[in-house]
Amino acid sequence: MKYGVTAATGKFGKTAVETLLKQVAPTDIVAIVRNPKKAKQVLPAGIEIRQGDYTELEQLEQAFSGIDRLLFISSLPSGGYPRDKQHLNVVAAAKKAKIAYIAYTSFPHADQATSVLSADHRTTEKALQESGLQYSFLRNNWYLENQADLIHTAQAGKPVYFSAGDGQVGWAPEKYYAQAAAKVLQISQPKRIYEFAGKPHTFSELAQIAAETKGKQAEIHQVNDDQYREILNQAGLQAAAGAIIMIQQLIRQGELTEDTSDLTDVLGQPLPELNEAIKEI
Repeated sequence: MKYGVTAATGKFGKTAVETLLKQVAPTDIVAIVRNPKKAKQVLPAGIEIRQGDYTELEQLEQAFSGIDRLLFISSLPSGGYPRDKQHLNVVAAAKKAKIAYIAYTSFPHADQATSVLSADHRTTEKALQESGLQYSFLRNNWYLENQADLIHTAQAGKPVYFSAGDGQVGWAPEKYYAQAAAKVLQISQPKRIYEFAGKPHTFSELAQIAAETKGKQAEIHQVNDDQYREILNQAGLQAAAGAIIMIQQLIRQGELTEDTSDLTDVLGQPLPELNEAIKEI
């Protein structure tokens, strides 16, 4: 059995490869990467490394040759080569290579979500459904690392601002999502959809718990989007303000609200409580 992992030099991909190595021989793992030279420096020895850029269809077809089960890690949005087209290249190449099964890292409730961030994932899920290939959607909730700035601010005892209201997020450290992805790849009869998430929390809870990890008391401010945009602008984050506000909106609207045991079921162990997870990252 040959296991392939795309985007294998990223944090998620590297963790997935390392998790696979605990159960699978190195010679049965293929790391598919844009930069093979970098891959040889950061990935474990003994695995096979193949070049496979999401923007190069023929290169992907060659990279996927002989692979039985593929972990398809979604790319980052890019204006130069749209993410949906990158993903469609991966699906087309996998179909031509006759890969038996694909696990794809998707967006929470991608079939129902309405935010701009979910659109590329919805397109990819549809392509996989129509491909004739066997697949699972690994709908990952938010990585706790995404809130590093808020966590550091709260731990420093400084005021914390957000406009997500009482919207809940299933935060968990990225490594647990990656470990679960590698485990799903080895399940003989996986589910079609996994809604992976940690225990739901609000931003207020996150800020308070983060502050407590350093013996601080957080000054927490729920503001509206316009007020938050002004705060971000004053902090020199004008370029990122639009994306940050968009994420706050989708959280406020409930797109990341999730109550599921899928992540712990696949991992076979409970996730750390939020205060311990904050210490981990």
